[in-house]
Amino acid sequence: MESRGKIRIAIVEDDQEIRDLSHAVLSGETDMQVVRTFANGEDFLLAYPQLDVDVVLMDIGMPGRNGIECVAVAKPLKSGTVFLISTVFENPVYIFQALCAGASGYLLKNTGAGEMVDAVRQIVQGGAPMSPAIARMVVESFQAKTRERIADHDLTETERRVVDGLAQGLMYKEIGDRIGCVIGTVRVHIRNIYAKLHVRSRHEAVRKVYPGTGA
Repeated sequence: MESRGKIRIAIVEDDQEIRDLSHAVLSGETDMQVVRTFANGEDFLLAYPQLDVDVVLMDIGMPGRNGIECVAVAKPLKSGTVFLISTVFENPVYIFQALCAGASGYLLKNTGAGEMVDAVRQIVQGGAPMSPAIARMVVESFQAKTRERIADHDLTETERRVVDGLAQGLMYKEIGDRIGCVIGTVRVHIRNIYAKLHVRSRHEAVRKVYPGTGA
């Protein structure tokens, strides 16, 4: 947050009761100021170019422009403003769409007032606050996608465990101890893995199975 003082916040929420409650909670903090509130995405987007805020607390399920669309349009205009999603939706599709659009945090509306306040402070400090249920869903979805990528290469269960060991930087002996075989057998597994993946090194194999790891 800039040294100018309070965290400046905008709230975009079509439910007036929730909008007023969020306003009251955040305005009650000595280090926060709610600058504007909006009942729909269209009004927010019209005002946004002249809006000077640090954080936008954004609902998803609004009539007209939904929250994800608003974030996608607004985020590129001001890189310094961060978006914190506040919604009832626990659908992984919504979560990933929101994060890909540029949101930096994702909270469920049943989150307590204290957690919402903490999330605002975290997000301006560079954090990525999420409700525990959402964080767990993100991790589980990531793990499922990872398993799908491994399965796509037709690796056996043992070969998948060997690749996991390679990704963790384990030595052949350590991988062998983990899967219950000698180093020679590990080498055979690795040759088979390289052949299936059409690679020639540990790093290439890990990168192919886990894209974006930088291994």
